[in-house]
Amino acid sequence: MTEPRPATDTARERIDRYLERRLEGRGPARVVPLTGDASDRRYFRILPAQGDPFVVALHAGPIEFATLPFANVAALLRQMPVPIPAIVGHDDALGIVAQSDLGDVTLQAHLGVATAAEHGALYRQAVEIIEVLQRRGTELASRDYLPYQLAFDVEKLTWEMHFFVKHFLEAYRGATIGVAERQALDEEWARLVGELAAEPRVLCHRDYHSRNLMYRAGQLHVIDFQDARLGPDTYDLVSLLRDSYVDLTDHDVDAFVAHFVTRRYGATAALPEFTRRFDLMSVQRNIKALGTFGYQATTRDNPVYIQYIPRTLQYVKRNLVRYPRFERLRELLATHVEEFR
Repeated sequence: MTEPRPATDTARERIDRYLERRLEGRGPARVVPLTGDASDRRYFRILPAQGDPFVVALHAGPIEFATLPFANVAALLRQMPVPIPAIVGHDDALGIVAQSDLGDVTLQAHLGVATAAEHGALYRQAVEIIEVLQRRGTELASRDYLPYQLAFDVEKLTWEMHFFVKHFLEAYRGATIGVAERQALDEEWARLVGELAAEPRVLCHRDYHSRNLMYRAGQLHVIDFQDARLGPDTYDLVSLLRDSYVDLTDHDVDAFVAHFVTRRYGATAALPEFTRRFDLMSVQRNIKALGTFGYQATTRDNPVYIQYIPRTLQYVKRNLVRYPRFERLRELLATHVEEFR
């Protein structure tokens, strides 16, 4: 019998074939396209005539579920436990993974209708999930799980800085960077990256922000976790609190940082030193985000992220100005980024 070749079928044909088997005898189902992420996966909500709705992630072609980073990391997170969508089925030949439906409301979206008290409670909940990731991630460490084979090391962090130069400075802002200037930037990147890469490593989600936290009945659920890896203990906290998609007051950021430090390290922990490391991580993380936004706008012809560039530039400038160690870096970048002047 000839094996199906789902990569050549339309998305709907592949989904229909999956539903024929999964929902056999339970009537038709509505298939509703959902907004996807920046990957080659596409997402659809399935609304069966009988039973609960669920979501399918449609990959570009056939998969081997057992080897998917998503499946591997999900198995780790369920042991902690961290709230994530349940995996309710998969079809390797059709390139489909089915997950429980968490709805459409992200933390970013819910903040628009949340009271001040609820806003604070949700961010404390998000901070506490990071603490669980780090604490339980250390306890469960095993090379059976992919995150313990990857890290934000010098090579990875430096690559992200070069990505910013290529896709934000050169492609998006049209900068022409000479040999001497590029060398000077590389020296600044090396100082920044060297310190971050030398910090003790913990389990990091890698993209822990308001769009990757789903809100459902008062509970946050974590999604898009397949790229988890080891990195500094400030990494996910920076992603959450220096989020390009959400405005948080400095007072709130300070309070949430303090909440994390107390939960993770106790009341006697050195908060000023942690805050310094948090700001250092913010510079790298936000510069990397600018590179991503430039890439989406110029290479992927996707202008959606342009609206988030001003807020991210503000984050970077705040720390470049705050710390004398970044004076030279700010001067170099300000040549091409007027917001840093």
